[in-house]
Order: sequence, then C-alpha cells, then structure tokens
Amino acid sequence: MISYEKLWKYMKENKVSQYYLIQHGIGNKTIYNIRKGCHISTATLEKLCDILKCTPNDIIEFKADLPN
Repeated sequence: MISYEKLWKYMKENKVSQYYLIQHGIGNKTIYNIRKGCHISTATLEKLCDILKCTPNDIIEFKADLPN
C-alpha cells in the first residue's frame, strides 16, 4: 500500500498549498485520490516531484500489509 503522509508533511514544511498544485497542473480529482489513498499514475508522481523539486522517496512510502 502506498502512503502519501510524507507528501502532506513535505508540503506543510515547504509551505506548498493544494491550490499551488492545482495551479501547476495537478487536478482536483488527483488531489482527492491522494487524500483518499487511491492510486495515482507514475506520470502524476513524476509531475508532483517536478513541481515540488523532490524525489518520490520524499513524498511517498510503501507500507506492506504483512501477515502476523
């Protein structure tokens, strides 16, 4: 499962708003999907990284659902 918690933390630390992302080509539906933890494409991830000047490791984290 992909977690976007790091994205929101990164945006807060760098004072980047959701509106800024929208102004730079990230759609409302994409932001909604990220908020709900839904899938986004690698092209969208690349676009986010370009806008935020970061790497995927800065804004997403893979959390495996491991059996107990």
